[in-house]
Amino acid sequence: MSDTPDIIYTQVDEAPELASHSLLPIISAFAKAADLKVELRNISLAGRVLSKFPDYLKDDQKVSDDLAWLGEAVKQPGANVIKLPNISASVPQLVAAIKELQEQGYAIPDYPYEPSTDEEKDVRARYDTVKGSAVNPVLREGNSDRRAAKAVKNYAMKNPHRLGDWGKDSKTHVASMPGDDFFANEKSATITADQAGGAKIVFTAEDGRETVLKDGLSYGEGTVVDATFLSARALRAFIEKELANMEPGVLFSVHLKATMMKVSDPILFGHFVRVYLADFIAKHDAKLDDLGWNPNAGIGDLETRIKGDAAMEADLKTVMDKQPPMYMVDSDRGISNLHVSSDVIIDASMPAVIKAGGTGWGPDGNSAPVKCCIPDNSYAPVYDETIEYFKETGKLDVTTCGAVSNVGLMAQKAEEYGSHPTTFEIPAKGKVEIVLDNGDVLHSHAVEAGDIWRSASANKAPILDWIQLGIDRTKATGKAAFWLDPNRAHDAELITYVKQVLSEKGIDIPIMAPREATRFTFETMRAGEDCVTITGNVLRDYLTDLFPILELGTSAKMLSIVKLMNGGGMFETGAGGSAPKHVQQLMEENHLRWDSLGEFCALGESLKFLADARDNASAKVLGEAVEDATQMVLENGNSPERPVGKNDNRTSHYWFARYWAEALAAQTEDTALAAHFAPIAKAMADQEAQIIEELMADQGNPVDLGGYYHGDEEKTLAVMRPSATLNAIIG
Repeated sequence: MSDTPDIIYTQVDEAPELASHSLLPIISAFAKAADLKVELRNISLAGRVLSKFPDYLKDDQKVSDDLAWLGEAVKQPGANVIKLPNISASVPQLVAAIKELQEQGYAIPDYPYEPSTDEEKDVRARYDTVKGSAVNPVLREGNSDRRAAKAVKNYAMKNPHRLGDWGKDSKTHVASMPGDDFFANEKSATITADQAGGAKIVFTAEDGRETVLKDGLSYGEGTVVDATFLSARALRAFIEKELANMEPGVLFSVHLKATMMKVSDPILFGHFVRVYLADFIAKHDAKLDDLGWNPNAGIGDLETRIKGDAAMEADLKTVMDKQPPMYMVDSDRGISNLHVSSDVIIDASMPAVIKAGGTGWGPDGNSAPVKCCIPDNSYAPVYDETIEYFKETGKLDVTTCGAVSNVGLMAQKAEEYGSHPTTFEIPAKGKVEIVLDNGDVLHSHAVEAGDIWRSASANKAPILDWIQLGIDRTKATGKAAFWLDPNRAHDAELITYVKQVLSEKGIDIPIMAPREATRFTFETMRAGEDCVTITGNVLRDYLTDLFPILELGTSAKMLSIVKLMNGGGMFETGAGGSAPKHVQQLMEENHLRWDSLGEFCALGESLKFLADARDNASAKVLGEAVEDATQMVLENGNSPERPVGKNDNRTSHYWFARYWAEALAAQTEDTALAAHFAPIAKAMADQEAQIIEELMADQGNPVDLGGYYHGDEEKTLAVMRPSATLNAIIG
């Protein structure tokens, strides 16, 4: 254990990274008092990009591959990681980061959309390792235990957030494909002892020519292996039908996750763009090819490429005006649902519509009901049932509702749909097969050009660990359900594992399909009881936004504990979905409304884990004092607010540090820590007015961070640590 740092803190992106410039010096100073060291490791998008191109950079520009280092660290028994939310980059985000780095003097290559030379193919391969959910599969060597800390839940019940009213006649609804989607076409099997070993994915065209899409796969005994595809032809027919059947006054929208599902969902998004702009594309097809526009990049990229061409701009406006009104990301700036694939992410966008009472913003700046297109039936029923439930029952009473936690299967890249290298857009009509080294064809699908085929797997050890974690959390919480559908091929394989373990242990936890489990969970909440959702990886991702946003008003305040399978711990700090808007406000008004409550909660758990793992009594005292400080921040209303001139992230950190120091000074378990922090607590209290004045002095004015994806360190520190008085006290 001595070989790993006491605490590994991650350097990330956007608002969480800006907040770290203020909070991390406080954490490091307090930890140092207990002889604990905090080590920073860079997993930001810019850091990951630069680490892939050392041969293109000057010596003083090169950065280490901290993600690879962390991937090994989390396998160590003593690992103790605090992970903040990082960008899961879509292609537009990646391209923007590359451009910014190039402008800063980093001679990295452009992103090759259609690589042709060996060099371009090599560059593309390097960039592809950075896209999408590149970080989480590497770090998550354990399953997820995500829940609200007691202080957060108590505060939410006493200070309820606003939920929109639902009407029984609301026109908001979910639309999903009638068939030929990933759900309908899925096949799954559990690898036997005779089948264990290597495998490859092979595409065979109608003329018999074979192409190995992926070689070097390996499946151990007991691994659940899936394969499925979504028909492009059926998808386009679905989109055309839904556009043709829009009710007056309803907004059209599509909800995907092009960041995590980095191969499949940008393609799905592109089909929606193609159908929505079909007349425009048909008229200007040749010119669009010359401009290099790919519909997967969205309407925003199209507008950039045709800017200044009055005829094309007029035609685009005409076509869009003829289509049904669209759900907007930013009505004031004309940014629609189809502008950028990463702007509307299902686990943030769907809860936002539901929280608002089934409405979204339209192009006229007014709210309206929404047709929510979620093509794949693997997950669409969750949102469909949620909407139907609230139409029947009305909004939740957040002052009395129970808490919903989640146990999610995710260890060792379990079920990483779309963010793994086994998803392909099919080039021609033919078949795709998973062929095992023993000669067995595990799965086979007849496919057509443009279909999206994918495979995923879950190893036996993580599955069993997940089941046991679900059992443990159920015992600690009360009600629970495994969210598994016997009519879905993959889930049927997992159900076999679950039933066997439950039977062996004599434990009764219900197994429900997602639709039924959704209603069960809401009914349990409404009765004031707590409930555990025990799910696979993607539903873990979706539900840990849906329920917290309805229950607490945000998912950023959830406590996420990853019990690493080799004995370590990783403590994740909530969602970063709203981070870009927070950064925009900081740059325009020097006010950062990002709430670091998730970081506070993760820090407390990390310190308590450290106390147990290394028998460090001082770490335990620090961790308990963090919980006291977090409670005080909430109770005294010191959390960040949206308006300029009110509390922001930096003032919230002052109050957290002060309450933390006061709690440490008041405790009696560690007299050395009490003596150390007593004068610090007194200094912060005595100089409160001066510190607050310095922290808020420049609010309302624009600031220069020196970059969005790769900010200037000195400029960012100056913005995020503006109080010389507080800095001197903290050290």
